[in-house]
Order: sequence, then structure tokens, then C-alpha cells
Amino acid sequence: MIKPLFSKLIVAVNGSQNSIHAAMYAILMAKQYHSRIKFIYVVDTAAIKTLTLSKFLLKDEGESIKSGLLVDGEKNLAYVEKLAKDKGIKAETEIRQGVVWSEIIASADEYKADAIVIGGRNSTNMKSLIRNEAGSDTSAIIGSAHCSVIVAKEPYIEQFFKLA
Repeated sequence: MIKPLFSKLIVAVNGSQNSIHAAMYAILMAKQYHSRIKFIYVVDTAAIKTLTLSKFLLKDEGESIKSGLLVDGEKNLAYVEKLAKDKGIKAETEIRQGVVWSEIIASADEYKADAIVIGGRNSTNMKSLIRNEAGSDTSAIIGSAHCSVIVAKEPYIEQFFKLA
């Protein structure tokens, strides 16, 4: 018997609209393919450390930013977990710390995921580029993942999600 194509999905969530859309996309996939789903939020402690070492941030400021990001992570994961629950999908959540793309891949490997679902940029506005260098993380995930990577760019995902 052949294994289902998408039995386990990892979804990278960072609080951006694109990552919420990726979560919606993955929830609909999980519903259709009867997949298990895990949402992951990564606190970019590598960037905080770099900014601290370069004296751009004081050590206390770095710790404060990290604490704030952990709180944001909990809120974002609770939100997407509720979205999944509202559609009848039980989801796991995980917060990790480190280099974003590396932690997403490590989590996918540990979970034995069949696919990583990430949000794609629909436009190149400066605000999203400054926010977390999403483009470079996306490229690194696609280039280094040991499983399929789905870049969710469905323009009508919110409407599909409401109808499902």
C-alpha cells in the first residue's frame, strides 16, 4: 500500500499575513488529505545575537526583544491553532529559537514531515522585506529542505477558507 502524499505538514508561522494564509492553505490541505499538521514559530535569536554583538543593541534590549517575540509566538500559534480547530483539524504547535530557516528544516526532519508550507510574498513591499528578510529564509528553506516545500500564494485563500 502506498503512503499518503501529505500525511504530515509543517507550517511556518511568523505573524505576517502571508504566513496566516499559509496556515489556512495547510489547514485546507489537512482537511482534504486527512493530514496531521504542526505549526512552528521561530524566534530569530541568531539575528538578535548578531545585533547585540555588533553593539546595535544592548544585551538587555536583546533579551527584551526576545521575550516580546516569544509572547508574539504564543499568540500567533494560538491563533492558527484555533483556525485549525474551527475547521475540525487538531494541530500541534512549537516555538523554537535560532536561525529561522534552519530551525524550520530541523523541526520538519524531527516531525518526519512530508511537506513544509510557507507563505509567499505576493508583492515586494519594503515593509515586508524589512520585517524579517522573508525572501532569504524562503530561498534557504526551499534549497535545503529534505521534503517538499509548498509556497502558498493562493490569492483567494481567505474566501476558500470561509467556505470550507
